[in-house]
Amino acid sequence: MDQTNGSAAEGAELHPPPYSPPYYEQNSYTGVAYQVGKGNIAVISPPGSYNDPAHPEDPPAFGGPQHCSQAPPVYTYNAEETDFSVATIRRGFVRKVYLTLMVQLLFTVGIICAFLYWNTLKTWVRENYWFSYSMMSVVVVLIVVLSCCDNIRRQVPLNFMALGLFTVAEGLMLGSVAVYFNAEAVLWAVGATALVSFGMSLFAMQSKWDFTAGAGCMWALAWSLFTFLLMCAIIRSQYLYIFYAYLGTVLFSLYLVLDTQLILGGKHRKYEISPEEYVFAALNLYLDIVTLFLLLLQIINFCR
Repeated sequence: MDQTNGSAAEGAELHPPPYSPPYYEQNSYTGVAYQVGKGNIAVISPPGSYNDPAHPEDPPAFGGPQHCSQAPPVYTYNAEETDFSVATIRRGFVRKVYLTLMVQLLFTVGIICAFLYWNTLKTWVRENYWFSYSMMSVVVVLIVVLSCCDNIRRQVPLNFMALGLFTVAEGLMLGSVAVYFNAEAVLWAVGATALVSFGMSLFAMQSKWDFTAGAGCMWALAWSLFTFLLMCAIIRSQYLYIFYAYLGTVLFSLYLVLDTQLILGGKHRKYEISPEEYVFAALNLYLDIVTLFLLLLQIINFCR
């Protein structure tokens, strides 16, 4: 019985005394040791005075420095760094597009030269006219795939494989068409296309006129030109063909300016192509240049 009471008394001594505000106001705090568990571990609170940070004893006077009420620093939007980063991304995108376009054009010119100066291949293409139509079908299918399937043209290396396949098919189609023209006329058309493309690209880079805002009007003009082509196929007049080729050259020169401004972007452009769409941008420029080549080839051939 005594042992039970003794253990109870020892247990009671292990707990801290209850909180009593008058007691702590009258007596100074000297520190208390508490036994934790049954081991030899104790938590000792050293004596000392502690300030209440929430309710300071000596608050600052009215109008004085109040550290607790200081506002956080104002967030400043650094527009110069943001503009620089956007411009850097856009420049890298432009370099990637024109490097891809240059490789496409060099490869295409090489294929055309093979069709022009390899007599066996030239003779075979003229005897098998189905080759040209089959290449046209492949080109149309690849254009639709690259234009509509964004998961293909954005996924590396699938986008480069599809673009390379399209470039080969387009080069074979152009080579099969070039065998029906004189080699000198084809070379003149290549030079004229390079000159027009270079001039229109410089104009698009330096001009402040926003051609991207008139994309809808140019689309309507393109359909009008297609209707005019059907009329030329029915009437079959050489002068009408020349006029059609001139109109097409002007229209696709404007398209080259439009697509160049879509790639360059800028504050004075209404629309721009996303930097992720470098394959689609190179495809647009390549198609503009190829169409210019075919139209200029017709003009030079008719004039000769």
